[in-house]
Amino acid sequence: MEQSAKQIEFEQLKARVAQLESELQTSPSPWQPQGEYPAYEAVSGFVLGIAGASVALLVNVIAAPMAGKDPLQLIRVYLTFPLGEKALSLGTADGGTHAISDGMILAFGCCLYLATGMVLGAIFQPVMRKFADRSFFGRVLLASVLSLVVWVVGFYGILSWLQPATCGGNWITDNSVLPWWVAAVKHLIFGLTMAILYPLGRFRQSAAGATKA
Repeated sequence: MEQSAKQIEFEQLKARVAQLESELQTSPSPWQPQGEYPAYEAVSGFVLGIAGASVALLVNVIAAPMAGKDPLQLIRVYLTFPLGEKALSLGTADGGTHAISDGMILAFGCCLYLATGMVLGAIFQPVMRKFADRSFFGRVLLASVLSLVVWVVGFYGILSWLQPATCGGNWITDNSVLPWWVAAVKHLIFGLTMAILYPLGRFRQSAAGATKA
């Protein structure tokens, strides 16, 4: 009788094991992206865009005094879009008449500049993944073209008419305030930095699952 009870219990355990194996085989596996993952590329580009904008700003801060310009002149010109001509006097002897200190406004301008780089980075990274994933020189070329397109469209396609319409002047595209080649080089530096840092944010599908390169 005892042997029969053990045999029944053993059969029940075998049936339970078989049931568990069947459930494990039919249970959905954890989600893993297949192939490209644009959302990941956009987020990583968002982060790398900070680095690209930081390098472009740092190069400008270092090179501006060599050309006899103030290191933060780029940020002043950048702030003429919301503030108008008075932004050009921030931090100078003619400034200091704002409710918020000039230093705080310039610091905000730097943050706004970095935020713009983040937005552009979220565009550059997926585009480079799509068209120049395996070629460094291809990424450099593509990032350079994208940078110049952003410069031309942003400065001469949008700001050339939007700033006069909203701020009463056209300082960003005025060569006496910001030479065109300075703006172009600034955009190129951003693009080249993104091309160099691209592998840090690249998504790669491995045999064991999704990982980033």
